[in-house]
Amino acid sequence: MNATPSANRLHIGIYGQTNAGKSSLLNAITEQETSLVSEIRGTTTDPVTKVMELIPFGPVVFIDTAGLKDSSALGEKRMKASRKIMQRTDLALYIIDGCEEFDSEYEKTMADFKKHNIPSLTIVNKSDMLNEERMKNLRDAYPGASFVSTLDRGSILNFKDRLVDELKGHEKEPAIIGDILPYNSKVVMVVPIDSEAPKGRIILPQVQLIRDCLDHGIKSYVVRDTELEDALKDLNYDVDLVVTDSQAFKEVSRIVPEDIMLTSFSIVYARYKGDLNAFTNGINAIKKLNENSKVLISESCTHNTSHEDIGRVKIPKLLQEKLGFNLDFTFKAGHDFPEDMSGYDLIIHCGSCMLNKKTMLTRIQLCEEAGIPITNYGIVLAYLNGILDRSMEIFKTPSGKE
Repeated sequence: MNATPSANRLHIGIYGQTNAGKSSLLNAITEQETSLVSEIRGTTTDPVTKVMELIPFGPVVFIDTAGLKDSSALGEKRMKASRKIMQRTDLALYIIDGCEEFDSEYEKTMADFKKHNIPSLTIVNKSDMLNEERMKNLRDAYPGASFVSTLDRGSILNFKDRLVDELKGHEKEPAIIGDILPYNSKVVMVVPIDSEAPKGRIILPQVQLIRDCLDHGIKSYVVRDTELEDALKDLNYDVDLVVTDSQAFKEVSRIVPEDIMLTSFSIVYARYKGDLNAFTNGINAIKKLNENSKVLISESCTHNTSHEDIGRVKIPKLLQEKLGFNLDFTFKAGHDFPEDMSGYDLIIHCGSCMLNKKTMLTRIQLCEEAGIPITNYGIVLAYLNGILDRSMEIFKTPSGKE
């Protein structure tokens, strides 16, 4: 579990007004000095993340956000950053200072949680300083709230038990392809080794797909594109699915017989982390692009680029060759996703292996609300290579029906 990537951990955001005790709560839960704690309001200026194993649930990420209702010089920017964290929050903890008369941000924040489909728990802090009358008033004002004191380990342990109960149902990680292919199937994974391949290892989607096959009793074979033809012959073409790196789509499609299903790691991740229907619908926008169109290429990670870079070089080149004219491209990486998308005609997103599913689904939702089509690297490359229908066939089987 210690090696579980953050993108595969449940994200728990901690929200509340300045000085309500958010950082103290995180420190008490993790039993470490994770966040800086001070009597000075607005001590937490940027979101602080902490990965941990929440026993007996499993791997999670806690995100301590800057306080809401921050009246400092940079308060507006801090609160904006805190609310943006909601885009990747699976479960929200809202902490209230029990000694304060009124929490003016509570109702507004609850509405934001509802908008982003985020379940939440309300926590009243500083219970050790409250008399019976105050406790009763707070229970009436915040039904179902947990009462804790970050100085009382017993109350924190009781809250952690409730937190684990709340997380039940999230324990089972969704399958990548194990829910589509039956036990004992054969999958060939095509992993080109070029200048974009990390030295001494393979990338996360490839590792996770291998593990998914192992978990579901699916036989997996990993080869380079240069050995694919020989590998298929070795297996006597008795293969249920070939999954390739998207940049090798065209060559791999030529090698793999039509009666063997073919898709890409990026398309598999489009289903695993996002919404396959939304991404395939986004392809229709390509036909409507013109010389004045603006396209956003959104990547989930930051890395050095090269002449073989799939998002910044290959997709723009192939797309412009397909259309016969140049487009205006913008590139964003990591969590730097625009709030205002009105200037774009199309958003092309990577496989999002470095983002949690909540982040990807939120981005799709934001695009739908703004009326901006969004699609995915692998789906675009399949379309540009004329094999989109073939690459989607595996997901239209009875168990993998879209």
